[in-house]
Amino acid sequence: MPTLDSNIEYLKGVGPQRAEVLKKELGIFICRDLLFHFPFRYIDRTKFHKIRDVHNEGEQVQFRGILRRLEMVGEGRGRRLVGSLRDETGMMELVWFQAIHWLEKSLTVGKEYIVFGRINEFNGRFNITHPEMEEVPPPSDGESASNTGNGVSRTFDPVYPSTDKLTQKGLDARGLRKLIRTLLDGISAAELPETLPDYLREQFKLASRWEALNSIHFPANQQELDAATRRLKFEELFFLQLRLLQIRTRRKDTVRGFVFPNIGDYFNTFYTEKLPFELTGAQKRVLKEIRADLAKGSQMNRLVQGDVGSGKTAVALMTMLMALDNGFQATLMAPTEILAQQHFSNITELVGDLGVNVGFLSGAVKGKKRQAILDLLAAGEIHIVIGTHALIEDWVQFKNLGISIIDEQHRFGVEQRAALWKKNPAGAPHVLVMTATPIPRTLAMTLYGDLDVSVIDEMPPGRKPITTTHRNEHHRLRVQGFMREEIAKGRQVYVVYPMIEETETMDLQNLMSGFEALSRDFPPPQYQISIVHGKMKPADKDFEMQRFVKGETQIMVATTVIEVGVNVPNASVMVIENAERFGLSQLHQLRGRVGRGAEQSFCILMTGFKLSAEGRERIQTMVRTNDGFEIAETDLRLRGPGNIEGTQQSGMLRFLLADLARDGQILTAAREVATHILENDPSLAAPEHARLRRHLASEGKEARVWSRIS
Repeated sequence: MPTLDSNIEYLKGVGPQRAEVLKKELGIFICRDLLFHFPFRYIDRTKFHKIRDVHNEGEQVQFRGILRRLEMVGEGRGRRLVGSLRDETGMMELVWFQAIHWLEKSLTVGKEYIVFGRINEFNGRFNITHPEMEEVPPPSDGESASNTGNGVSRTFDPVYPSTDKLTQKGLDARGLRKLIRTLLDGISAAELPETLPDYLREQFKLASRWEALNSIHFPANQQELDAATRRLKFEELFFLQLRLLQIRTRRKDTVRGFVFPNIGDYFNTFYTEKLPFELTGAQKRVLKEIRADLAKGSQMNRLVQGDVGSGKTAVALMTMLMALDNGFQATLMAPTEILAQQHFSNITELVGDLGVNVGFLSGAVKGKKRQAILDLLAAGEIHIVIGTHALIEDWVQFKNLGISIIDEQHRFGVEQRAALWKKNPAGAPHVLVMTATPIPRTLAMTLYGDLDVSVIDEMPPGRKPITTTHRNEHHRLRVQGFMREEIAKGRQVYVVYPMIEETETMDLQNLMSGFEALSRDFPPPQYQISIVHGKMKPADKDFEMQRFVKGETQIMVATTVIEVGVNVPNASVMVIENAERFGLSQLHQLRGRVGRGAEQSFCILMTGFKLSAEGRERIQTMVRTNDGFEIAETDLRLRGPGNIEGTQQSGMLRFLLADLARDGQILTAAREVATHILENDPSLAAPEHARLRRHLASEGKEARVWSRIS
């Protein structure tokens, strides 16, 4: 019998050909990979629907019945395989569009099958498209059909992720189940040593690792499955948090940071004389946290989360003034030219005659102008430089960079952020990263578990909540009438589309046709319209943006290019076309472009008549709340962490079992206990932590940590 580290080819029942398909289709190279290829659902042999009881489209059902018909229907691209399954109560149509020739050979009319799938309705009749099919094997002599043959009750059968190519090699759910049974029967508990200390297992009442891995594949009942799942999820999240906290501790111990002991004239004068508003309690709390970091002597790596309009820019500026008070320079890097220009204008206006020299640098700044800025920066005569990723180029040299602030940090890669570390040969500058995309707590603990996290969770006083409404094409004239009313008051309007040009596959109202329609409904010279999209040249885009900023145009027609970086306090209406096509976080970001002035602002979500259940929930969430963190939690639950903006590049989110949208309690417990362990035993030298050391040594090298920098 091969070991867990043996090539999968040598497991009985695999061989070279099946091994090749397992490697290509599922990334299973060794037996251990197969053991950790977990089921995504289970066939509960005790629960079957009757065909006559099916009433709801979209419902997932499991039937047991006889395949009575199987035939090819249609021609060309419309060709499909159609079957009929009958139980004692009725008939259900089954339809396949893919792998139909192979399925026609594999399925046998007259045999009994277990069928699982989602109910569809077509022409008033229910059917299941691409159902999962498993033939019911005849019982062995003296054995009931619900037993495995080794005396164990088969209440739950695992169903594994598979593909058409695997199925063609006999590695469908049943084939994979047989291989994993062979593997588990051939290994001992010694090959799957315990990874958690006994006291931890007792504290959380966790199954052993050996028990959990057996039960996750072949649970005898729901309680056993729940215990196995809980144990393996805890282990997965606990070791992730342990590694992240070790990285944070190691960095704080080894990466020295410049000490900023002084709060001097720049900060105090700005705070007492220049700041045009009272800081919120949340802003003051975050500034205290930053101040404490800068006085410690270890490098600050802090993430500041704050909803649109919560006052992150003021916090960033006051942090940079702390650096200036201690003889250092500061930089603020933004992902787009528009956003960088916005920061430059705002900060230049805020510091006024404070004596702070603020420079701007981007790819658009060239020739003598660029050289002049570079010379002043290298001489230390520019105190704060604001710009795009041009700031990380080798030709940008600072005299004494003390802090780097990165806005909308998820739009920068790790290497880009790391380049800012090298801008001061005397040591690593402090790093503050900011995001206006609210991040659910569970996601923040995972993506940014090695960072200190601050949250600005309070909006400035006097800011009126944006009124959000849902409208469809029937309301088009009323919406246009409302736009005219707001423009008549001197206000401005955004109209945002999800795409630039029409495609054959998506019948959406697009930006260009929308622009033409609006030009007819809002004709010159009474109305002027700007248009901005991602395919425009930067100079043309900036020209159109500036027309809108200056109030020369009343309507801005745009794609999501205006999601960040446009601050027009006079804009009071945001119309989002085909709003069902946007994610929740993106809708929230777009809505944040209005509501920046003293007047009441409005967001109008235009959709088609038919909405999916998820699309309807997204729209209802937007109408119900302006709270970015509530919206982010709903987005996480609906889409999953891998689809949330800014997380796609994170290897940390590829969990085997854990689900950040549902396992927040387990994650919180895992982080708390990991924190407690490292506070009391930073090197895990205690005898009771020997298992943790061994597991981190063997598995840690494979763990993919997204970013040690920020």
